[in-house]
Amino acid sequence: MKPERADAARNRTKVLAAAADLFAAKDPRAVTMDDIAKAAGVGRGTLYRRYPDVASIAVALLDEHEAALQHDLMSGPPPLGPGAPPAERLAAFYAAMADLLEAHGNLALATEVGGRRFEIGAYGFWRAHVLSLLRAANVPAPEALADTLLAPLAPEVFTYQRAQGLSLAQIKAALDRLAEILHS
Repeated sequence: MKPERADAARNRTKVLAAAADLFAAKDPRAVTMDDIAKAAGVGRGTLYRRYPDVASIAVALLDEHEAALQHDLMSGPPPLGPGAPPAERLAAFYAAMADLLEAHGNLALATEVGGRRFEIGAYGFWRAHVLSLLRAANVPAPEALADTLLAPLAPEVFTYQRAQGLSLAQIKAALDRLAEILHS
């Protein structure tokens, strides 16, 4: 892979900064590629050369936060990392994801539009993690349950719950109760 040109790196930085500001200022689902190009001060061609759509820009912004969580799931301390019983790990995962959505829900909303949620690489990682916990807990037919256990973490669900006045603590408590499924 050849190194990134200096002007391309500057443009990437400008695009990501402008997009982050736009996503924070309004509903990210209403942000357009034109909005981002104008805010970044770059041409549409420059923008489209690197990013095919708004969701791909949001993915680039969200990536670093998700990568940190993925690292903690694979090698962090228990209960989020290995070494705790499956139900405790699922509860810790739920709490960490709720924190991620609280801090970066606007980005998650922009990345997971409709069925696109299932195409995002992070979703595949979260699904594999939940599947491994279900298998470790000897849950029969874990494939049928994995997506159901991830459904409450859909950005639209989380955002809706927060808009309805549910606190982060209330959402985490409900997710804790859901994680208890692995105790049975």
